[in-house]
Amino acid sequence: MSLALLSVLGVVLDALFGEPKRWHPLVAFGRLADRLERRFNRSRADAGKDTLGLGWRSHGVTAWIIAVIPLTLIALLLSLLPYVGWVVQALALYAALGLRSLGEHAEPVALALRAGDLSEARLRVGYMVSRETAQLDDTAVARAATESVLENGSDAVYAALFWFAVAGAPGVMLYRLSNTLDAMWGYRNARFERFGWAAAKIDDVLNYIPARLVAFTYALLGHTRLALRCWRTQAPQWDSPNAGPVMAAGAGALGVSLGGCARYHGELHERPQLGEGPAPTATDIWRALTLVRQGVLLWLVVIFILGVL
Repeated sequence: MSLALLSVLGVVLDALFGEPKRWHPLVAFGRLADRLERRFNRSRADAGKDTLGLGWRSHGVTAWIIAVIPLTLIALLLSLLPYVGWVVQALALYAALGLRSLGEHAEPVALALRAGDLSEARLRVGYMVSRETAQLDDTAVARAATESVLENGSDAVYAALFWFAVAGAPGVMLYRLSNTLDAMWGYRNARFERFGWAAAKIDDVLNYIPARLVAFTYALLGHTRLALRCWRTQAPQWDSPNAGPVMAAGAGALGVSLGGCARYHGELHERPQLGEGPAPTATDIWRALTLVRQGVLLWLVVIFILGVL
């Protein structure tokens, strides 16, 4: 019951204050992760010496343990302290959530598209996605923003709520730090493919159940039959085991078509189609945000009911 109330408090704090503008704990953690990567990532120095990549992967595992486990244990110990433990719990969830930030990034894209300012829309969507945005047209900008809202809603909001409901402050700390390392180290390139293998796989495991709950949530709150069909038939074609269900169900729930061509780091990637219907517009960016926000309210109600039971 206490975790249910603290879940509500964490969401309220995020709605009121958003991400800290200064002294964000994840920024400090990112600096730590950079130092660990420079210290342990020997993929370039050891090129040709470890054809199986076992040494590189063990270095990545070691770096992940050093970065995540001590901070998770500290969160556990602080959450058990009398009187201040509940404060630690609420602040841990608040620091991990990105619901307000999601809107602060997506809404300017929609506003710029609606105003006909394509240059501003490209600039703003570039803050949300890793693909190249300089040559995107209106439709491609709206598609990128809508995809980002659906996927980051799962990673930055729902999964944090899930792990907080399961294990409180240490659970949400473990998840958020792991997800951050995946974002920093989980690339499939020469530098990170082996070193970042552990970070990517652990994040996949931690997101497996939340992602499917999110896909079901999107389906429940949108075009349910279409969303479920898209999830079943299209998600297996996506390269990510967790983003596939989330984005396929989300696109089906909204009744729009996502996926298609996108350029990453100079290379053109042909991605499978997700959803069904017309291409997204500025309005669909707001619809995606509404879908995420309504789902959060539904989750809070469910968490509260489970807490009572």
